[in-house]
Amino acid sequence: MTESVPPRDPRPAPSGADPAGEPAPSGADSAPEPAPSGVPLPTEPAAGRAEPVQPGATGHVRPRRSRARPASLAALLLVAGGLATGAVALHTHARKPPKPPSSAARVHVATVTRTDLSDSRSLPGTLGFGPRTPVTGHGTGVVTALAAAGSTVTRGHALYRADDQPVVVLYGSTPLFRTLKAPSGKQAPLRGRDVTVVADNLRALGYDIGYRPPDTDGRGATYTAELAAAVKRWQQHIGMTATGTLGVGQAVVLPGPVRIGQVQAHLGDPVQETLMSVTTTGRRITVPVEAGDESGIRIGAAVTITLPDERLVPGTVTAVSTTVQAGANDAGSGQQDPNSPPTVDVTVAPVHPKDLAALDAAPVTVRFTTTTRHGVLAVPVTALVALKEGGYALQRTDGTLIAVTTGLFAAGRVEVSGPGVTAGLRVETAS
Repeated sequence: MTESVPPRDPRPAPSGADPAGEPAPSGADSAPEPAPSGVPLPTEPAAGRAEPVQPGATGHVRPRRSRARPASLAALLLVAGGLATGAVALHTHARKPPKPPSSAARVHVATVTRTDLSDSRSLPGTLGFGPRTPVTGHGTGVVTALAAAGSTVTRGHALYRADDQPVVVLYGSTPLFRTLKAPSGKQAPLRGRDVTVVADNLRALGYDIGYRPPDTDGRGATYTAELAAAVKRWQQHIGMTATGTLGVGQAVVLPGPVRIGQVQAHLGDPVQETLMSVTTTGRRITVPVEAGDESGIRIGAAVTITLPDERLVPGTVTAVSTTVQAGANDAGSGQQDPNSPPTVDVTVAPVHPKDLAALDAAPVTVRFTTTTRHGVLAVPVTALVALKEGGYALQRTDGTLIAVTTGLFAAGRVEVSGPGVTAGLRVETAS
């Protein structure tokens, strides 16, 4: 006997029940939840169909349960997985050491002191023997001998020879510009500064020049018969034709002993050409200073010279040129650099020449002290507080401000003055 299947209730299912007639699980929506990406849902029959009766079944069709349960289970699994991941992340993060808190800028205390402040600047220079002075021959004849480059020529010695006659060095500031000879008959003797040069040099060389009339009017010495006789004896001693007469081309007047810098002439060249260039015998440093910036540099000022081996040696400013030179030459092309400013040469000499004896030429650095303030009150520059209304102040340790007038800035310190500013005052300064 076959059992009949009870008829399905034709009334619509109440809200909250699935089409199979069973209430939906509590908390689940009637619509199926979407499957998470990559997570397949179990395959079930479509909604509204009855599953086939298996052999041995009672004959009733088992109602289909809602798909919301496996979907909710998958969502719960995902949430649980997320919570587990977050817990791991929180656990890992908790094991990291915390970052140290950022500390505020420290404030230090400085003391107003009375001291000397000096403003200095360092400029590059070139060690050598100073600027070169060209020597041009005079008179007639050809060159028959030349002093060697690098040699030193002193008073009374030959700088070169013309027609095998020595042309000697005399010290002075006035060159020979005429032929000097003794007066004849009632002719008045020659007077002038050129005669003074000859008389001074012969006396320095040890010759008796006889009576020397006093130079009361500043016109110079007198070329007397006694002086002419001394010139003749000197000419004989040095190998010059002894006449007692001294011509323009027989002597070269220079400020002092010279070092032969460069020889341009060759033997056999006409003597009326530039024969050579000479320098001072002492080592000098030439510092090109931008025109207008040399105003703070004075002759006799002390400087510090830094040599290539980092040794520091004392020096002195010996000359400040009054000639403005065009811009320096470019190191690569040798041509004048149009972007280089015009300069003025400042000459510096070492206090102890032996300090530079091992060097003939080298790049050096010279530090000039341009301004010095003695016995002024000073604080570190970092102690200055800029005021909103303009100017500066110092902040006392109790937090109050005291207005100051600033002066010279040098080496990280600044000169300050004003009411209430005294030596020993403690002020705050930034670290």
